[in-house]
Amino acid sequence: MKNEKTHDPNPSGVVFLQRISDGKIEQARSLRKRMTPEERIFWEHVRGNKVLGLQFRRQQPIEGFIADFYCNKARCVVEIDGGIHDNPEQRKIDEHRKRVFESRGLIELRFTNKEIRNDMEGVMQRLVETLKSKMTP
Repeated sequence: MKNEKTHDPNPSGVVFLQRISDGKIEQARSLRKRMTPEERIFWEHVRGNKVLGLQFRRQQPIEGFIADFYCNKARCVVEIDGGIHDNPEQRKIDEHRKRVFESRGLIELRFTNKEIRNDMEGVMQRLVETLKSKMTP
């Protein structure tokens, strides 16, 4: 296909053998530049390997979707959900997306904007527990 590249393995490992269009790469870059306030809060808590020494990536293309955050070592996707995710149609899309991620051996954590704003300690606790469980054989 034109304007698609098969990316070679890189340190993140997630894009191994994926076809990612130039448009999807640009979309991810654009989303990184205009994160929501809640995404910025979460990013400040995980960037620079602050959580268990693990690296997180922002706006990572995975199987045609763009995950808000991704930790390759733990194979964990983190989504920060605004109000649109209460919509029944969006819930169907989210469920499909979760199945796609699971088929790739990934776990998906979802936090609402409200949780990020009002209970960041609880968000981080749940994140750490999940990461530890994924890292333990």
